[in-house]
Amino acid sequence: MKTLDQVTKDIKEFKVQGANQIALYGLSFLKDVAVKNGFGDKFKTASRHLKQARPTAVVLHNCIDIVKSDRKITTIDSLIDTLNTVGKREAVYSDRIIANNSKIITYCHSGEAMSFIKHAWKTHGKKLAVIACKTDPLEQGITTAREIARERIPVTLIDDNAIGFFIKSIDMVVVGADALRKEGVVNKIGTSLLAQAANSASKPVYVVANSLKIDKRKKFKIEERPATEIKKSIHARMYGIKIRNPAFDITPWEHVTNIVNENGIFTTKQFARLL
Repeated sequence: MKTLDQVTKDIKEFKVQGANQIALYGLSFLKDVAVKNGFGDKFKTASRHLKQARPTAVVLHNCIDIVKSDRKITTIDSLIDTLNTVGKREAVYSDRIIANNSKIITYCHSGEAMSFIKHAWKTHGKKLAVIACKTDPLEQGITTAREIARERIPVTLIDDNAIGFFIKSIDMVVVGADALRKEGVVNKIGTSLLAQAANSASKPVYVVANSLKIDKRKKFKIEERPATEIKKSIHARMYGIKIRNPAFDITPWEHVTNIVNENGIFTTKQFARLL
C-alpha cells in the first residue's frame, strides 16, 4: 500500500491522468485507509489532501463528498464501479451523433471521448477518421492518437497551432471534460480555442462527460502547473521572463452543441437545469 504522500505526488505529477482515473486512484487508496482504520481522522486527513492534489478536476472531490455522507465500503465500491462502467453507458449514444464517414477532431486524452468514438467504429460499424491535437505542453494527444490507431481507425496527429487549418475539413468536435460548471466546460487548456474555431466554421461541439463531473463548488480555481513543463522544450536559459502554465480553460456553453452523459444527450439549456 502506497503512502498518502506517494499517492498525492502521483496525482500532482500527472502519473495518473484524467478526472475519472484520478478519482479511481484516489478512491482505491481511500478504501484501503477505511478498511484498515475506518472513517475517522486518518480518512479525513487523506480525503483533504487528495482533494487538494488536483483542485480543478471535480470527480474525486464529488466522490469524497458522497463517501463522507454515507460512510460505507460499499459506497466506495459503488463509485468505483460507476467510474469503471460510465464510459460504456455513454458510448451507446454515439450512434445518434456520429454519422457514417464522419471526420472527428478531438483534444487531449479523454477515456470517455475515446469510448464514444470507438463504440461508433466497433459496435455500429461507422467509417471514421480522427484528427488528434498534440495538446501541449504534455502532449496527451499522442496517447489519444496511439489509442485510436490500435483500433485501426484512421488517425492524424496535428500540432495545436494547426487547428484553424483543419477545422473546415472536419464534421464535429468530440472532447471530454474535467468539470462542468455554470460558467462552461472545464477541460485541458486549448479546448476553448478549438470550440471557438469550430463555432466559426459552423461545426458542432460534443462534450462526453459523466454526471459526477457536475461541479457546484462555490470556490473554484484553474490549476497552474510548473513552468518546467513549458521550459523542457526550451534549450536556452530564460532570464527576466515569467512563465505561466494554466492546465485548464473554460469553454462557454454557447460554444457547445450537446453534452452526453450516462443518462442521455442534453442540449446546453437542458443541462443548465442540472447546474
